Amino acid sequence: MLKLELRPQASNFWRYGSPLLALVITVALGIGLFVLLGKDPLRGLQMFFWEPVKSAYALGELMVKATPLLVIALGLAVCYRSNVWNIGAEGQFVIGAVAAGGVALLADKETGRWIVLAVILAGVAGGMFWAAITAWLKDKFHANEILVSLMLVYVADMVLGYLVYGPWKDPAGYNFPQTKTFETVTQIPRLMSGSRMSVGLIIALLGVAAVWIFLFRTRAGFAQQVGGLAPAASRYAGFSSRKALWLALLVSGGAAGLAGALEVAGPLGQLTPYVPSGYGFAAIIVAYVGRLHPIGMVFSAVLMSMFYIGGELAQSRMGLPKSITGVFQGLLLFSLLACDTLMTYRLRWQSRSV
Repeated sequence: MLKLELRPQASNFWRYGSPLLALVITVALGIGLFVLLGKDPLRGLQMFFWEPVKSAYALGELMVKATPLLVIALGLAVCYRSNVWNIGAEGQFVIGAVAAGGVALLADKETGRWIVLAVILAGVAGGMFWAAITAWLKDKFHANEILVSLMLVYVADMVLGYLVYGPWKDPAGYNFPQTKTFETVTQIPRLMSGSRMSVGLIIALLGVAAVWIFLFRTRAGFAQQVGGLAPAASRYAGFSSRKALWLALLVSGGAAGLAGALEVAGPLGQLTPYVPSGYGFAAIIVAYVGRLHPIGMVFSAVLMSMFYIGGELAQSRMGLPKSITGVFQGLLLFSLLACDTLMTYRLRWQSRSV
């Protein structure tokens, strides 16, 4: 019989092998799911793993999805390495989008291209403000940041709904709950014609480098990680837990707000009730599949965006429900949690005693 045996020390091999094994298990479970639903499993896998990369245009769309996931995940990695559990990146994403959209609505035909920078900075400020509420309640009243940040997601959704159904509603929009389409001058510059891929991808990759340098090459980043791993040692070394809390949440909120700004001033081009797309929650999976490492999260963001695009294609071409995307995301997360057991435990055969 199989028995789990505690390892003398954590396995470095399974630290990086676990996400790969989790992906294999997810694919295997996905094949079984397609069979149960009466769909061709090979065609289903084609929707998720081939269609998103089969052409230059498809790769561009893949990057459009991966950019906000990566940007949000980078901020969450700083939080989680600091032992600060921000679960409300979705709300910070929405408020960042609202703040960016508010600035974009101020533009007219004569506005210069400088407005793009103002839109991006507004998104960052909006996300930081929303995260600062959680930081303040945690700092002053010891409120649980998990519950506070999560509940603020629903408040953010209501703020967005109030604006697009109320004062920001487009009077020429045939009564649809949406703002007017933003002026062209507010749009994030695209990297190439014929593709929706924007300079947001470059910003995300610069963010990867910045977070890597911060976490692994600066004293402040070292302090954040020590505070997360060993709070007592952090206090003994003179590192401030309050500073670590505020820094982690402001960085995370700013990153989520930046993603919101890039989304509404890029692919969306206006505010609608559908701005909340689950990126803030999916980025949690991206962060952990990428092992909270900036480089690893690049690959996990691409994988998660394949699930998004594959789910949309499976819905339109195979008649599968919209929830298939969430199913694959959940399968990947739970497979990863199960496979992570192999880091601290190993499987041993043990004969049954007679």
